[in-house]
This record gives sequence, structure tokens and C-alpha cells, in this order.
Amino acid sequence: MRRQNLGAVLRYVHVHGPTSRAELTGRLGLNRSTIGALAADLAAAGLVTEEVPTTARRAGRPSLVVSPRSERVYAQAVSIEPGRLRAARVGLGGQILDRRETSRASGTALPDTVGDLVRLIRAMGQDPGADTVCAGSAVAVADSTRGVDETVPAALGAALGLPAPGFVAGDLADLAALAEHTRGVAAGIDDLVYLHGDPGISAGIVTGGRLVTGHGGRSGKVGHMVVNPHGHRCGCGSRGCWDTEAGVTALLRRAGAPAGTDPLAILRAAALGDTVARNALRGVADWLGFGVANLVNVFNPDVVVFGGALREVYAAGAATVRRRLDAMALPASREHLQLRPGALGPDAPLIGAAEVAFENLLTDPLNGGVAG
Repeated sequence: MRRQNLGAVLRYVHVHGPTSRAELTGRLGLNRSTIGALAADLAAAGLVTEEVPTTARRAGRPSLVVSPRSERVYAQAVSIEPGRLRAARVGLGGQILDRRETSRASGTALPDTVGDLVRLIRAMGQDPGADTVCAGSAVAVADSTRGVDETVPAALGAALGLPAPGFVAGDLADLAALAEHTRGVAAGIDDLVYLHGDPGISAGIVTGGRLVTGHGGRSGKVGHMVVNPHGHRCGCGSRGCWDTEAGVTALLRRAGAPAGTDPLAILRAAALGDTVARNALRGVADWLGFGVANLVNVFNPDVVVFGGALREVYAAGAATVRRRLDAMALPASREHLQLRPGALGPDAPLIGAAEVAFENLLTDPLNGGVAG
């Protein structure tokens, strides 16, 4: 019970930030003396600080404010994306303390990214401070057709001399969904679909507050649901996948732009009134709404969040997406539904990976490997 209560206090300040003992008492349903003892234990372990608030709102002894020690306790987060590799040091509380990035050549196999990732991580670790400790490490992998290659996290851990299991791995869309659910635009919402497009479309799905990963972590490949049987051939071998109608590749094709063109250039042209660009956006947004309607009818979420390249596509074509959704989704599924661009932007996968890396510490603060 004590371990569970310690975890509840640490998790609350990790997610919500500096919180007074009085508020923790009300939020967690524990009495004042218990909260005081738990906060003191966490402070002694070097996980939180306790300070007198700078402004007292009422007479009497002010309630101490409990804050996560973000600069001391951190997680290593890595993301492997189609065109780049990223690494970050994320402090307890979700603050990104350091961030590094390098390009990833087209067609580079996942195992061949390990060397560059190790260099990014070591560059961040050159001056982390003598008192800092790492709570865990995790990697987000973007892969639209297969599950996460477990050789990559194992190789990363071995190269950095980390004890087993080293790095925890997860699908990039799943981890971005977790980030938006924990501290982004869907914070406090337990039923959501997060759609990520870079360049293919994948989904992170949260139902009842829990991430749906499927067998072997291979769920969420929504870009390969067939929406147009007479459409273009997809790289997976099928014809008319959602990717081929609503993804970035579809936007470039409709606009007559060569592969590799920045999709933002087409969206800017559409905003300035270019007819070809506007028609391209309208067509892609219509198919985006088509697929969203199908997902809404299946999962009945409270919010659909758009991330990656889809964040900008949705922002530019929101009216078209909503019209298609209203025409296809069941009334009971669409009346309460919110459509929102992601709040965390490109950092969502890194923040989500850090949340996974912190999990052991948040579950068992005094035995999670960093206390003391």
C-alpha cells in the first residue's frame, strides 16, 4: 500500500507539475499526515523537492509545494523517423532538457541507425551533471507495416552499456498518442484516436485510458485499410489503401509535385489561392474525413488528434474533413466528437517514449533504480 501511495504522489506531480500538499490530499483522497510522510520520503530519495510557496493566499502555515526534480531525474528518449533520427533527455515532469537530431538517409534499415543514435545520445550525456540519474530509456519507431524490430533497442542498450532490458521499444504513433493523452491536447480524455502521418498514416488508439497495441504491438496500421478498391497501388501490395488517398504522397500526387516536396509548400499555395493546390488539399481532406468516419464508427472516441504531417493537413482542410465525417459517421458517434490538431507537435513521440521509460520509477519510486 505504501509503494502504491508513493507512486500515486510521484505520478501526480510528474503529470500535473508542482502541487501543494493540500491539493494532493484532496486529489488523491489521502489524509494530510499521510501525504506529508509520502512527500518527505520522495524528497529524501531525491525525486521531488518541497518548498514554501512564494505567495501565501491565506493566514496560517502555508502548505508546502511538492515539485518533481526535473533537472536531476530524467529519461532517455529516441525516435526513428523516415527522414531523421532524434534523441532527447526528458526530465521528470515531462520537460525536455536536451534535444539532438540528425538526418536519416532514405532506405536506411533500422539496424543501420544504431550508430548515429548512439552518437546523439552520447552527445547529450557529455555534461548531464554529477547528481543526475537516468530513470530509463525508450525508443519510438515509425514503421507503417511491420512491428518494432527488437534488435534495435537491444543493440542500443548494448552499445551504451545499459543493463538489460536496456531500451524499451514502441510504435511511434502509439507513443505519440500516449504523450497527447498524458500531457497534450487529449489530457484527461480516456477514449481517443491519434493519427500520425509521416509519410504513411498510422494510429495510436486509447480506449478506457489504456493504449491498444494488439498482438506483438502491431495494431494501428490504419493507413492500410482499403477505402477505394479502384484506387492507386499501395506499397503494401493492396490497392486503394487510405495511405494512397489521404497521406502526404497523395497530396503531392494530386498537386503534381515531385516526391520529396515539402507538403507545407502545397498547403501554403492552397492558402494563397492556387487552384491546383486547393483541389489537391480538398481531395486529400475529403479522403481523410472518409477514413476518420470509419474509425469513429468503430471506436467511438471523444477526440481524434492529428499529428505529424496530418496536423497541418487537417488544419488546412478542417471544414472538408468535418463535412465528410458528418455525412458518414453515426450520429451517436459524431455528436460528442472533437477533432483537434496535436498540441505537442514533433516532440510527441519523444515525450511518449519518456513516459514509457519513467513507468518503472512511477510504479515503485523507491525501488525504481534511481532513488537515493
